[in-house]
Parts: sequence; structure tokens; C-alpha cells
Amino acid sequence: MSEQEKKSTEIESQVLIEKVREIELAKQKAETSDLQNLVRDNTARILNEKRELGTSLSDDEAKREMSRRSRRSFLIGGATALAGIFGWRLLPDETKQNLYRRAFEFNERVSQIFYSPKRLAPEFPREFAGARVNGMEGLSGEFNLADWRLRVGGLANRSEDLILTLDDIKALPRTEMTTELKCIEGWSIVCNWTGARFSDFIAAYQPKTRNGNAPDAVNNPENLLPYVSMITPDADYYVGMDMPSILHPQTLLAYEMNGAPLTPEHGAPLRLATATKYGIKQIKRIGRIDFTDERPKDFWAERGYDWYAGH
Repeated sequence: MSEQEKKSTEIESQVLIEKVREIELAKQKAETSDLQNLVRDNTARILNEKRELGTSLSDDEAKREMSRRSRRSFLIGGATALAGIFGWRLLPDETKQNLYRRAFEFNERVSQIFYSPKRLAPEFPREFAGARVNGMEGLSGEFNLADWRLRVGGLANRSEDLILTLDDIKALPRTEMTTELKCIEGWSIVCNWTGARFSDFIAAYQPKTRNGNAPDAVNNPENLLPYVSMITPDADYYVGMDMPSILHPQTLLAYEMNGAPLTPEHGAPLRLATATKYGIKQIKRIGRIDFTDERPKDFWAERGYDWYAGH
């Protein structure tokens, strides 16, 4: 290589190095500008909050600082938790019950906002259905299925109770569904139910209305009395239901489970099966139904659970 070629190569190398330096310098300026914009436009500045910039730390110093702050956060969090626990225990029972009730009422309002009779729970293939025995309240003592009758109160144009048999219920349109029964304790099971929709029951046996006009349960359900009470024949178990939930198309007066008549432990001869409520509302062995304008008493609500119990 001649001297002239060497000089030309060196010049080109110098030019290339200068170009690389210019690019690196431009990148640094851009990063600095972005950082300045971030500092200028961050939330603290917009909200006019006080800011404090710390000094640069080495890796070891940063680790020691993080460890110190972690211990402090743990101690503060633990002390706060203990204060909350002891503070809650010191509250009067009446205050606790009021707080629970307000929380339940809030949950109920939210549930009602999102409730729609057009929103259906998932249905499953019938072969997925199973069975589980639980909740024996209201099923104690000897019971003769042949003597069972359903008493219905609060009907339009009637001053006395209506007495129905299981054949009267079976005369209504037959409906079958395979849905998930959810327990408030956290477990669930898929069950196959056969019975009459409660909406069909109301259409056949018209309840009283709010304004006393002639009932029209099919076209104007909002005019119906707002609540339904259901009680076992021995009156040991009882639930209250809101009218919108009980008119849901997946709420049945069920007389069969998994393709067979209900057994005594599952609520024979007639029980409530609904996809809108937890199991505590799905009363077994219904002996009486009343339509009312007052919120009915409820077995588990009297023991501290949610009256609405929707999911």
C-alpha cells in the first residue's frame, strides 16, 4: 500500500470515528431531553406535589436502603393490621352488625343494577349432572308425601289460601335445565332439574298487584307485589325472594332431579331450583308460598348471612 493510500485510509477512519461520536452525542441529547420532559410533565409536577430527588447510590448502598425500607414497611404494616384486628374486636356487636348490613345492602344494589332476565347462566350436558346432600333444615320428622299440599297466599281475587297438589304443578308447562348449583360455602355441583318455571306458576295463579288493578303477570311483572315468601310444611325453614329473581326463566318449582322424582333429602316433593341464587335460597319441600309487599323473613339472613344471596 502506498503512502497516499495509507493517508486516505486514515482520513476515512477519522471521518467514521467522528460520525460515530456525532451519533452517540445526538442519542445522549435525545435521552436527556426525554428525561427532562418526563420530569417536567410527571404527575407530581401536574398536581403541584412536593418532590425530593435522592443522591446516586452504589449497588451495595441501594441494597442496604431497600432492606431498611422493607423492614420498616413490614413493621408498619404489621402494627396497622394488629390495630385493625383489636379495633374491630373492641367495636360493639351492634356496630359490627350495622357495617355488615350496609355491605350486604350495597352488594344487593350492585347486583340489581346488573341483573337482567335475559342474562342466562351456563347450561351443561345432562351427563355432567351429579348430586350432593346438604342442608337438612325443614326436613326433620316423619313426612308423608301423599299428604303433601301446597298452600298459596296473596293471590288476586282471593281472601283465602289456594290449595294445590303436585299434579297441579305438573300440569304447568314442563321445563328442564342442567345448571350449576352454587353453595355460599364455596363448593358447586352441576344438577339437572325438571319442573315448572315460577313465571308460568305466576301466570297461572295470579298474585296481587301493587296498585290493586287486575293482574297481568306476563306483560307487566313490575306491577306485582315485590316479594315472595316460601316456607317448609313444618315452618322450620323459610326464605324470602325478590320478584325479579324469582321470575328469571331459570327459576323452577322443581319436582325431578337428574331424571328422577326428588328424594326426601333433596326436597321431595317440590323444591326451588334457581341459577340466580346460592343454595341457601333454594328451599326444599316447599309447603307454603305467599306473595307480599313486605320483605319476608329468611332463615339464614336471621343468622347473619346476606338476604339477597345472589351470584
